[in-house]
Amino acid sequence: MTAPVILIIAAVALCVVMGCAFLALRLTGNSGWADTFWSFGVGAIGILSILFSDDMVSSSRKWLVIILLALWSLRLGGHILLRTLNSEDDPRYARLRREWGPAANSRMFFFLQSQAFAGILLVISVYIAAARPDIDLEFPDYLGFVLMLIALAGEAIADWQLKRFSRNPANRGKICDTGLWRWSRHPNYFFEWLGWVSYVLIAADFDGDYVHGWLTLAAPVLMYILLRHTSGVPPLEEHMLATRGQAFRDYQQRTSIFFPMPPQK
Repeated sequence: MTAPVILIIAAVALCVVMGCAFLALRLTGNSGWADTFWSFGVGAIGILSILFSDDMVSSSRKWLVIILLALWSLRLGGHILLRTLNSEDDPRYARLRREWGPAANSRMFFFLQSQAFAGILLVISVYIAAARPDIDLEFPDYLGFVLMLIALAGEAIADWQLKRFSRNPANRGKICDTGLWRWSRHPNYFFEWLGWVSYVLIAADFDGDYVHGWLTLAAPVLMYILLRHTSGVPPLEEHMLATRGQAFRDYQQRTSIFFPMPPQK
């Protein structure tokens, strides 16, 4: 199939996936299913889009992108799935449902469809990276591979540190400010964003022969906007202020909000 046909099918498929996420949320009352479906959906649809393309040469770069996308999807989706199965509702979505009141169901449906649109842009970015025509891998490809591994490891470590902290009864009502959380209030979001930068390195042709590669900049820009300014940091910070109060305000004063930096004294 040609690229336009594949991407249209991918867009429809992601809308269906997020429609299923809405049904799962309605049936269980657990909003964690939204991000579970999204993580697995973007990964699976992105990989299938690459595999079924007739416009793409079979190259090491193509398989590199497939492997990286699979690792990302399985790690993030698996983490959120386990959290959801343990009946841990996502406070961000729970707050939205409360604020929307009687219109919560319809507004949540369209909100999840907007997430499908974001997923489409990410699928397009990885497709462009995999479609770069140079057959042989170059230094930026290896750099992108290493960057993704760092991002996956960093996000996994941040999630593990927070989970370990939360499970300790002695930490009830306290703020996790150790490990990576000492350097950033949202290290998991930072490393999630960093992973999408890797596709820019893989796609970018610094000789100027593949100008489409620079379109992959849309992925990290989009993820930064979503994580830092819309559905990630702001609602979570509001939740933490409501539940932790002054302790979290003190944490805000000494710790970088997104990019890891030495804590202020």
